[in-house]
Amino acid sequence: MHELELLLGLFTAAVVLAAAARRAGAPYPVFLALGGALLASLPVAPSFRLAPELALALFVAPVLLDAAYDTSLRDLRDNWAPVTALVVVAVGLTTAAVAVVARWIVPSMPWPAAVALGAVVAPPDAVAATAVLRQLRLPHRILTVLEGESLLNDATALLIFRLAVGAAATNAFSIGDVAPAFLLAVAGSVVAGPVLAWLLLQVMDRVRHIPTAIILQFVSTFGVWMLAEHLGLSAVLTMVCFAVTAARTSPTRTPARTRIPTYAVWETAVFALNILAFIFIGLQIRPILADLAPDERGRYFFVAAAILITVIVVRFAWHMSFNAVVRWRHRRFGFHPPRPMLRPTVGSGLVISWAGMRGIVSLAAALALPLSFPFRDLIVLTAFSVVLGTLVIQGLTLKPLLRALDLQDDDPVGRELIAARERALQAGLRSFAHDQSPVAKAVREEFTAHLGSAAPEADPGDPTSAHGDIHREALQAARHAILAMRNNDEIGDDAFHQMEEELDWLEMAGGRDEPHSSSG
Repeated sequence: MHELELLLGLFTAAVVLAAAARRAGAPYPVFLALGGALLASLPVAPSFRLAPELALALFVAPVLLDAAYDTSLRDLRDNWAPVTALVVVAVGLTTAAVAVVARWIVPSMPWPAAVALGAVVAPPDAVAATAVLRQLRLPHRILTVLEGESLLNDATALLIFRLAVGAAATNAFSIGDVAPAFLLAVAGSVVAGPVLAWLLLQVMDRVRHIPTAIILQFVSTFGVWMLAEHLGLSAVLTMVCFAVTAARTSPTRTPARTRIPTYAVWETAVFALNILAFIFIGLQIRPILADLAPDERGRYFFVAAAILITVIVVRFAWHMSFNAVVRWRHRRFGFHPPRPMLRPTVGSGLVISWAGMRGIVSLAAALALPLSFPFRDLIVLTAFSVVLGTLVIQGLTLKPLLRALDLQDDDPVGRELIAARERALQAGLRSFAHDQSPVAKAVREEFTAHLGSAAPEADPGDPTSAHGDIHREALQAARHAILAMRNNDEIGDDAFHQMEEELDWLEMAGGRDEPHSSSG
């Protein structure tokens, strides 16, 4: 009971910190990191320990699914070059640079441990960056690049991490031995993810009890991750393919009354996992610091500071070089994007370079190291220091940088949203254009009030059976219209999800969702 009381107290303190961050206009992971540091310094802090093998599944799987579900494949295709440069090259360069710096400062550190450290701190987390960027309504292209990077770089970094941990366990590493299994794991993940998503959706189609549906979503998320690991696949890549497939097919199969509470629960769960990650990392650091002699503690902090500087400099140097090449290419051959978007500039390059805050993935990877892993304490301390340092240094200065650069685009998501709203309205009205009854007139006015303006606040209308039939038919036509626009790449997933939410609330306001039983 005492442990539960302490955990609840820590959660309450974290919620207060997050509220303070919102009031201060700072990304909430910044304050959580500061809270984790404070927790590590308290001599009376409680002692909780998380099994290393659970860390990645517990913290990464739900966060990854949540991010992948909202990812716009169209926008990723449009920005594949900068995303690939960050996901593959930046992660690889950061991992290599960190490994070299760690070995230079601590020559006794084995190469597998140094590479594992590099992989732990290599992937940035978009949560803090987008928390700032969305407040200022910055260009959609920058958000797309950062969110796409955050989704895919986890796969790159954690694949390297797994190889390094395996090499440390066997004291041997051969590309010839690893490459076939690696390629098979990647190919298997690309196949397994969509197959598992299809199977899950077949099950979920039969579930109408909302709490049961939400529980099954979480169970399936952890289940997909654990199954992928048991089969020797890439759990990260399998989860990404699983989530993207589910996101493309579930809108036509999930009723609004299920989707609305589901989104709220998932948002809360991701927030709670961020809190837990900082709590557990803070509790692990406290005994590490307590067991170190003063001179040894100074050496550990020196390593952490050197690695922090390395990850910031490498990202900045690489992306600004890439940005310069892209700008030269556009001057030479012209800028011809598939649809309107912000042209790459020095300013956009600076924002992306500076938005390299580390977060929950780095913390989870550090916690996932086996207890007997060489230099584990140093890696855990360094990982938290890099997360804390990047969140404080970059997270608190990103907003002033954005305001100074004053980057603007013509709001492509807003324009797509207007087009989608108009198309949905036309499709909905057309579905019962032949009906001139008073009920049809009420539904027509309701749809026009909701979709004809940006602030849908109309009265739901007459809840009769005839009204419900027409209302439901019009909603179905509107949904098919915006789904077709997304499938034809006329709108991206940002505009699609906003329209989906508007139609969900319109469906709920009409009070005529399809009948649901009270059990799964």
